[in-house]
Amino acid sequence: MKLILASRNLHKIREMRAMLKPLHLDIWSLVDFPHYKPPRELGLTFEENAIIKGEHAAKTLGAWALADDSGLVVPALGGFPGVTSHRYAGENATDKENRAKLLAAMKGMEGEARQAYFECCLALASPEGLERTAKGVVEGLITEKEKGGNGFGYDPIFIKREYGKTFAELVEETKNRISHRRCALDKLFPHLEMLLEKEANLKK
Repeated sequence: MKLILASRNLHKIREMRAMLKPLHLDIWSLVDFPHYKPPRELGLTFEENAIIKGEHAAKTLGAWALADDSGLVVPALGGFPGVTSHRYAGENATDKENRAKLLAAMKGMEGEARQAYFECCLALASPEGLERTAKGVVEGLITEKEKGGNGFGYDPIFIKREYGKTFAELVEETKNRISHRRCALDKLFPHLEMLLEKEANLKK
């Protein structure tokens, strides 16, 4: 079964490929379609944006597509960065600039005020339309300074409570086992397995 990851983010693609490996899918990404123009992400929620991306990629490219929209939510900041996570410090902001703005916004906050969570919404679509959505959430705290050299995005300033380390301090295999993206993908696995079985039966 051919599955297109509706993303050009190499970090996300790497993570998703590793997590989907047990299914033995024929995995592609938008990197393989340089002329494809993604839709504008005008949704007000992670789920809405994931659906927009997934449906557009599946219909335009004529194959099953899996889209991800995810980010960091800080309740003490009214939910920001939220759906603006990747452009929090500006439309073309780097990960480091986004982290710097967030740490500055939280300066002086202590204890429970530093609570945050990563949210990931996945949308699985066929050329005919939306098939399934799934959401994953991981709770933690925002550090006062960056720690660790792994991961990407806000990983260096997000501590998962049970581990006492930032996502950027964890080895890739551990993060891929406990992340918000993994939590969401686990909910889609049964449906993907069903689709694979259906495809196999049609080939018999």
